[in-house]
Amino acid sequence: MILISIFDVQFYNMFDNLTEKFERAFKVLKGHGQITEINIAESLKEVRRALLDADVNFKTAKNFTNTIKEKALGRDVLKSVSPGQLMIKICHEELIKLMGGNEVSINIDANPSVILMSGLQGSGKTTFTGKLGNYLTKKKNKKVLLVACDVYRPAAIDQLHVLGEQLDIEVFSNKEEKNPINIASEAIKKAKADAFNVVIVDTAGRLAVDDVMMDEIENLKNSINPSETLFVVDSMTGQDAVNTAKTFNERIDFDGVVLTKLDGDTRGGAALTIKEVVNKPIKFVGVGEKMDALDVFYPSRMADRILGMGDVVSLVEKAQEQFDEQEAKKLQRKILKNQFDFNDFLSQLEQIKKMGNVKDLMGMIPGVGKAMKGADIPDDAFKGIEAIIHSMTPEERSSPGVLNSSRRSRIAKGSGTSVQEVNKLIKQFEEMRKMMKMMSNPRAMSGMMSQMKNLRGGMPML
Repeated sequence: MILISIFDVQFYNMFDNLTEKFERAFKVLKGHGQITEINIAESLKEVRRALLDADVNFKTAKNFTNTIKEKALGRDVLKSVSPGQLMIKICHEELIKLMGGNEVSINIDANPSVILMSGLQGSGKTTFTGKLGNYLTKKKNKKVLLVACDVYRPAAIDQLHVLGEQLDIEVFSNKEEKNPINIASEAIKKAKADAFNVVIVDTAGRLAVDDVMMDEIENLKNSINPSETLFVVDSMTGQDAVNTAKTFNERIDFDGVVLTKLDGDTRGGAALTIKEVVNKPIKFVGVGEKMDALDVFYPSRMADRILGMGDVVSLVEKAQEQFDEQEAKKLQRKILKNQFDFNDFLSQLEQIKKMGNVKDLMGMIPGVGKAMKGADIPDDAFKGIEAIIHSMTPEERSSPGVLNSSRRSRIAKGSGTSVQEVNKLIKQFEEMRKMMKMMSNPRAMSGMMSQMKNLRGGMPML
């Protein structure tokens, strides 16, 4: 992740406003030696305002702040912990509880396991069906069958077939059949005959809740008896998402919630409220259009991000998915010999891009989101850098030292950039190469840490 430091990137946080307002609430307690009813009142007022602005249910926001007040006033403040730090800890604990406590996995123990999708039209059910199929195929090694049961929209059936072709996952459909129960039943028979592990049934939705849709999904569930029923909801609809979830749960008693479009213009209210209102866990979140843009929902990690602590665990997991041990050893040898070149750099860029949206990756690094607040990272953030490197000759990529002024001028013209941009990239590349070599050398790192320790008057590094 050292490579990220070379880019002039800007960070977008889906909970940006909420994070900022929580920080403002904690600042109120700075300078106080202890938590009292007087100094905590203003802080809790900011917390409640932050939650309401994030479209959290009023009752939920009130209960949340009352709980924090009760726990804060009853907690001893250690000399080494400031009241502000204690408040952050308590808020962190309560946010995790509010969002469900621990992550809850889907039930795929049966063979085949049947997963039923439910939700309104436009919530992202069909896209999520493809994402879930991709997740179970690649990460759980399951043989998956997708089933198109939206008998009202031929486009939805076609969309699922396109997704299945992209993902190399089989799709079952029957455009002549207008009864979704019959389609799902035939698909399950096929799954049993052809040894599929999981059947994912995509269903019809409408623009608003109505009796016809609810009767249909209820009858479908009773008929196929799924091992898992998921409610898919657009997180950008805020409290409407929570209200819709409540209505669906009363009729079909689903097992878990999927929040889609968390990378969009959402204030986070649905994520913070839905568990308390329907008492069902959030199991997955969708964070982009790509088929691998699907994350298991971890309440503790989401609480970290809301409070500006980043999400290092998720970042490491994404990196490990792209990690090749042999390539890493080869790269380390090149770094130690100061042979890391632009070919290696380009390869590392590709790995970072495979990890997901750069904006989200930056948001997982503690402190980076706050430092780059209010800016934006385009989806093609690496385009200019890649253009510069691709405009180099094979010799220039493998031997950056040959890049004189005339070569840099040619590269700038070929990449559609300026000489200044080329110079900046080369300078940053050389600085990064030195840093990488130093960090790969334990003796050098030890010496640097000793020097920094001496500069701090012998105090240990924080």
